[in-house]
Amino acid sequence: MKFKLLLAFSFWMLLVAVSCNKDDITFDSPSQLLRFSTDTVFCDTVYHQVRSETYLVKVYNNEDKDVLIPRINLEKGATSLYRINVDGKPGYDFKDVPLRKKDSLYIFVEIAPEATGPEAIAEDRVIFNSGAGQQHVTLFSVVQDAEFFIETPTNPNVISNHTTWNNNKAKIIYGDLTIDDNITLDIQPGTKVYFHKNSGMKVSSGATLNINGALNDEVILRGDRNDLDHDTLPKNWNSIQMLAGSNLNMNYARLFGGTRGLDMKQTNANINNSFIHTFHEYGIYAVASTVNAKNLVMNNCGESCIGIFKGGNHSYTHATIANYSKTMGSSSRNGIFATNEWKNTAGQTEQAALQRLDLKNSIVFSDRDNAINFEPTPGQQFEYLIQNSLIKYSGVSEAGFTFENNMNVIQSIKNEDPKFLNYFAAKMNLRVKPDSPARGKGNTTVAGSVPFDIVNVSRTTNPTLGAYQ
Repeated sequence: MKFKLLLAFSFWMLLVAVSCNKDDITFDSPSQLLRFSTDTVFCDTVYHQVRSETYLVKVYNNEDKDVLIPRINLEKGATSLYRINVDGKPGYDFKDVPLRKKDSLYIFVEIAPEATGPEAIAEDRVIFNSGAGQQHVTLFSVVQDAEFFIETPTNPNVISNHTTWNNNKAKIIYGDLTIDDNITLDIQPGTKVYFHKNSGMKVSSGATLNINGALNDEVILRGDRNDLDHDTLPKNWNSIQMLAGSNLNMNYARLFGGTRGLDMKQTNANINNSFIHTFHEYGIYAVASTVNAKNLVMNNCGESCIGIFKGGNHSYTHATIANYSKTMGSSSRNGIFATNEWKNTAGQTEQAALQRLDLKNSIVFSDRDNAINFEPTPGQQFEYLIQNSLIKYSGVSEAGFTFENNMNVIQSIKNEDPKFLNYFAAKMNLRVKPDSPARGKGNTTVAGSVPFDIVNVSRTTNPTLGAYQ
């Protein structure tokens, strides 16, 4: 037994001795060019003094020998806005970097720049010097100057004076930003408003939010994650909450990527030439509110693009309301949902009249069997008009109204594919193809009230349904 133990001990000691005496590794200068996972790193838009996401470049040694890269460095050296980490070591200049044969090393890239104006370009190169020649990987990013609005226990983050935001700085909101009672916030063309996770805006009673974008110079309201995959994901922020008695005027705005877009209670809202898409619940959630919308484009909302509760007064003219979503496939995904009822925060059901819901020269379509769902309460006023519109309709049991022989459904089309150019959120283009059944089907009198489409094309003759002529 002792002999066996001694033999085992000797074996393991020999193994350790062998392991501790490996042959020396010889590294040569590269005789071939290195290979990279990418030749350009496009860092998403970053803000003044805020660190970016970390990006990865892999460097491959395709040779059948171990090599020593003489130098890897940032071209602008210590003055660069970028920082790199080469195989676990941070810095901007690295000498004699080993790379085993048929192996790779990791270079991590990030940027935390000083902004030099409203919007600037930050560019640098990672230089690789070796006997095989000089190579580089380009680093590129857009840098925005930013103004921060941060809610803390000692800072309630309230706008208490009439205020104008312009596009000289991006606005980044942490927590809730509140517009005080009877105060007006004007947001000028080209302004970008970014909301951090679980953040939003509250517009108090009597306050007014004016979002004054322009054609080709929209106001952007979205989450603060700029990486491309977050452009098509909901729940990156909360909502714009319009409290009772507040007012909204929105023109040429693009609002997307939160839980709810416009969360309105007894609000007066005028919405024109705007895009609202990719919300986990509703793009427009309106309780006992008045909404007048023209040239509105909506898509990709979990519960419904438009949710109308406790009645109200609504008009949607030349709207394109689609609902196609891969990420929210198990949700209701209505185009329009309307009811007289609403449950308050105490769980009690309240009711009120739907005085008007006009849908004119519009498209309401989805990948579900039905795109419009009405749930009127018996005995309550529920007035609606669907005129010269193309809708997805599955029948009265699901839609809540009859299509044929209904005096409230006039010259409209059901269940004909509108033939959008591309309805997926990543490449959303809700223009219709030349052979679309929506072409030329609009009422000219209605079109005369909105004579130009969302991209300023005249529609006074042969008007096409929806926001695009």
